Amino acid sequence: MELHNLKLRNFRNYEELNLDFDPGVNLIVGRNAQGKTNLLEAVAYLGTGKSFRAQKQSEMLRFGADFGDLEGEIFSQGRLQTLRWVLFDRQRPRQIWRNGAKKKTVADISGVMSTVLFCPEDLMVLKSGASARRRLGDMALCGLRPNYDAALTEYNRILEQKSRILKDHFENPAVLEILPEYNTRLCQVGALLISYRARFYQSLGQEAAKFHDAFSGGAEEFSLQYQTVSTVRDPLAPVSELTQALQEHLQSHYRAELESGMCLTGPHKDDFEVCLSGINLKAYGSQGQTRTAAISLKLAQRELYRREFGEEPVLLLDDVLSELDPARQDFVLNQIKTGQVFITCCEPGKFTELGKTIHIEQGKLS
Repeated sequence: MELHNLKLRNFRNYEELNLDFDPGVNLIVGRNAQGKTNLLEAVAYLGTGKSFRAQKQSEMLRFGADFGDLEGEIFSQGRLQTLRWVLFDRQRPRQIWRNGAKKKTVADISGVMSTVLFCPEDLMVLKSGASARRRLGDMALCGLRPNYDAALTEYNRILEQKSRILKDHFENPAVLEILPEYNTRLCQVGALLISYRARFYQSLGQEAAKFHDAFSGGAEEFSLQYQTVSTVRDPLAPVSELTQALQEHLQSHYRAELESGMCLTGPHKDDFEVCLSGINLKAYGSQGQTRTAAISLKLAQRELYRREFGEEPVLLLDDVLSELDPARQDFVLNQIKTGQVFITCCEPGKFTELGKTIHIEQGKLS
């Protein structure tokens, strides 16, 4: 997969941009707050319809603009293709276009351009709270499995509605009459999420172990364990069994949820744990071990995408190299000799030998 050209209009701090890229390494340099990460965000959004920074599409619009436009020319699946997104202010739904034809869902552009993003926050994600790791897994899975994206959206919608019922029942007990219906649907969709996640984390852990073994010279054994609700004894079990296990766990927390007015159980609490030679990385790992494991996870994600789509995904490195010591920099750089890569950097002379250099200043090419 190669992004040949990107056009932006009213996206973040870019009023107008028309930029061609190298099929190899593209080094995006500039001082802080000039728009380097905004450019990576646009590339990632083009292929996935998801932002790694914004919660609402209006946040991605240039200040004062009513709409924004992203269009890319991509070579993938053996041919030249175009993707275009039109974003609007307020509540108007966004528009998706593929090869000039309007599409209804993100699933309609699946596989055209997959991206793997690696940013400084990811380096310490294994030391962070569970929500950061869930987000990392969800972003990866949404790009890999469009049906997972749809299930996650549905689960979050039901969860929000159930949360409202639990909060309102103190003043209006009658709303509890519809709670069983929401609980049933929540377990059904939640079981789908667990099924997808279990298989993804199993594959991710296996691939990450290979990269970690190569970097550490076999000194440490990498393992990843997916963690979900306690009644799910085998997350790889059929969805019907997972649904029943979720219902059992939910039933045991029914009284506590009513008393607290909060949703206390479900896959929205999921997590994963990484161990090195049996030692929990979050509790006992050094900063160097944590960063090496995080690098291994991202490279593993890239490998899973390559295997799924039959093409190398576009790799986005947002100021990551400057956070790494020379040994880890070399390890990452040795892994990006194939495929298209975008690297942001504040130090113009540090990596200029890698490929094409793009200078950004105040949302413009300088």
